[in-house]
Amino acid sequence: MPLTPETLPRHELVGLEVRVRAGANPDLLGIAGTVVAETTETLGIERGGEVPSEAANRVATVPKEGTTFEFALPSGEVVTVEGRRLVARPARRTEKSGDSKWR
Repeated sequence: MPLTPETLPRHELVGLEVRVRAGANPDLLGIAGTVVAETTETLGIERGGEVPSEAANRVATVPKEGTTFEFALPSGEVVTVEGRRLVARPARRTEKSGDSKWR
């Protein structure tokens, strides 16, 4: 199945570029980088900067529930996904079929 805006919630997220667009925790807003880890309820986002430093290369653990993410697809499209739609064990979430739940 190709990675498209419609199929994003059913795909592997590790390796995708992401940005926290909105969320219940204001400290997490604007975090951007590459998804390097995923659990049932969190995404691990490695923040990279133009100038390597301790702060720029840390991994931020962001809860899925209550957060809105923007994912950049390899095609260049940007897809906004409510984190609650991603809450599931990664292996189970990628096995789900049916209609897309992205917005």
